[in-house]
Amino acid sequence: MSTGIRRPWEAVDYDEVAALYPPPPEYFEHGWTAAPEEIDRVKLSRLRDRAQRAAKVPFFARRWEEAGFDPADLRTFEDLASVPTYTVDDIRQSIEDHPPYGDYQGVEVVDACREPMRIAMSGGTTGDPRPTLYTEWDRAATGVRAARGMYLQGLRPGDVVFNSWSYGLHNGAFAFDDALYRWLNCVVLTTSTGNVTSTARQLELARQYRPAAILGTGDYLLRLAEAARAAGLDPRTDLGIRSLATNIGNEDLLEETFGVPAYATYGFHEVGYVAAECPAKDGLHIFEDAFHVEVVDPETGAPLPDGETGALVVTELYKTGSPQFRYNIMDLSFLHPRTRCACGSWLRRMGRFAGRGDNMIKLRGVNIWPEGLGRIATAVPSVSTDYFVRAERRDGRDRVVVMVASDTEPERWPELAGEVEAALHQKFGIRIDAEVVAPGSLDPLTEVASQAKAKRFRDDR
Repeated sequence: MSTGIRRPWEAVDYDEVAALYPPPPEYFEHGWTAAPEEIDRVKLSRLRDRAQRAAKVPFFARRWEEAGFDPADLRTFEDLASVPTYTVDDIRQSIEDHPPYGDYQGVEVVDACREPMRIAMSGGTTGDPRPTLYTEWDRAATGVRAARGMYLQGLRPGDVVFNSWSYGLHNGAFAFDDALYRWLNCVVLTTSTGNVTSTARQLELARQYRPAAILGTGDYLLRLAEAARAAGLDPRTDLGIRSLATNIGNEDLLEETFGVPAYATYGFHEVGYVAAECPAKDGLHIFEDAFHVEVVDPETGAPLPDGETGALVVTELYKTGSPQFRYNIMDLSFLHPRTRCACGSWLRRMGRFAGRGDNMIKLRGVNIWPEGLGRIATAVPSVSTDYFVRAERRDGRDRVVVMVASDTEPERWPELAGEVEAALHQKFGIRIDAEVVAPGSLDPLTEVASQAKAKRFRDDR
């Protein structure tokens, strides 16, 4: 007798997913090198369809009616200018007005009988966590793109891979697991981190199984390397790692530490994997069969020309669950002009993540971002990769303090703080204070043990 529910394989045609969003290696035989005209033709068709479906969601219907936008009027990419953008604050307001899921979801929990789904939560690094309902279709298409990125960055079917992302409220660990297992035929060991698998145990397993990659944050991999050295191991030769795919962090330091290429990636909670760097390392290729990306001025929202850094506005073209249409995510980057990459791809490329637009600090007339301060400060010799920035008001004036960690003798910390301050002054032309602390001292501030992404900024003004 029918139970009235549909299992994943009944709810989703995976052959259709693979036809619309080809997985690797097939994708790199055709879609990766498609001509610009073909890329735009597919993208515009999906963009128009996405607008029609998003218009049925209350959050978008309300905003679009107020702005006078009719999805039927969307005929060219230029017509997107008439579609209002929104930010995370608008999503939070939606949740407050329509708890607990907001009215921006394209499905409801009761729809799980028709199509299985998960609730994924943002890490909460810039405010309260946000729920996103991911349908089985969404998860499948998201996994395909993550598999593309990891294939592009060196992983191959049959590779043993440790998934050391922390399994929690966010969707990162699950997305990479899906990609490796379902779409790349890698052999996955879900080691996770923290209380699940200790660093010492991770090292023991790495020596035993020689994984091609250990997926996780760059911060965690660097700590793993420190533990390896403390145990008399060489991270370059004794762990078996030959790919640093998806390890978010300081790519240059990761390469130096492990002796293999490290590539940048970009994605976020509501939409998953957006773009990945190829071996040419000349920008991150946007998967344009699933995304349209724009760059706008963080303060005015006005479109910015190619090459100019601003806030990313992202429209996804693939989801059946929670739509995102002109979402101003406030991550800072820029778009390269459309030219053919040395790897052969015509896909639009974006710059690496450059900070958060909503974390911008205006200090004595200069716009600065915590991530930019961190990159300069941690490049000073004897400073570790760990940092934390706080803004405060003292004696009627705004002040910014960059805290960094170092394993040098405490007697040298004042001198090292001066070196950091000098490097920051040389770059930004204003006084920015620095403090040096012992390794691990910043963990309570960054919440690195409990968050998918470490917190790096606090505004105490």
